[in-house]
Amino acid sequence: MKNVQNQLSVLYDILSEHSEECCGSVAECQQVQRIVKSMIASNSIQDPELKQLLPEIYDYSRQGELVQNLDDHINTNRENLQNWVNSIQVTNLQ
Repeated sequence: MKNVQNQLSVLYDILSEHSEECCGSVAECQQVQRIVKSMIASNSIQDPELKQLLPEIYDYSRQGELVQNLDDHINTNRENLQNWVNSIQVTNLQ
C-alpha cells in the first residue's frame, strides 16, 4: 500500500505542477505513463473515480510526449489536470 501512496504522491506532484505552471517536460510525461501503467497493471487503486480517470491521465501524458508544443497541450488540459489532481488528493487522504 505504501508503494501506491508514493506513486500517487509523485503523480500528484507532476500533474499539479503542470496545472499551476502550465509547463512540463517529456520526461515528466513518460514518468506519468509509467506510474499509471503500473497502477492499472497491479490493480492497486480502489477508488472507482480515480480508477476511471487513470486511462485519461495516461492518454494525456502519451499525447504530451508526442505533441510539438507541450506547454500548449498542458494549457489545453488545465481543467482536466485540476480534476485529476483533486481526485488524487481525495484518494490519497483516505
